[in-house]
Amino acid sequence: MTLAAGPFAIAATLLAAGGAAKALRPADTANALRTMRLPSAPLLVRVGGAAEAGVGVAALAVGDRTTAVLLALSYLAFAGFVVLALRRGAPISSCGCFGKADTPPSRVHVAINLGAVAAAVAVAVQPGAGLPDVLGRQPLAGIPFVLLLACGVGLVFLALSSLPRTMAFVRQGG
Repeated sequence: MTLAAGPFAIAATLLAAGGAAKALRPADTANALRTMRLPSAPLLVRVGGAAEAGVGVAALAVGDRTTAVLLALSYLAFAGFVVLALRRGAPISSCGCFGKADTPPSRVHVAINLGAVAAAVAVAVQPGAGLPDVLGRQPLAGIPFVLLLACGVGLVFLALSSLPRTMAFVRQGG
């Protein structure tokens, strides 16, 4: 088991949840893509979201080299999109990462995406980060790992959704 198993599981869970949200509610993602002059048809967003959800679930279930590479490529694409949006100064209030939740592009977003890439690359180098493998090697039937996973997912979600707005509010003088 790799030390990246926790961050990898967080990234995979967020990808699965975000992909499912996009598949169900593609409008915010389609708007963000349209603003960036990228293909933005709602059907395309739904299919992409379903693919993201599939990669996230597969990464959680298997945690092998293939799913780790797919996870890394997904987050690398997200980081590229956010960097492009920031460089262009695009008026995007939400990238649509989680379907409806307001997740404006920010440097924090880029850092989290690149952290997910790093965790996925670490698992690609040393596979075996699927939940069945990881939980089988954890004390107390893996319950502490699952609780920490839930906390990590919640904290990353807050960092993506609330932290950029809070930082903008503070920069404007509160």
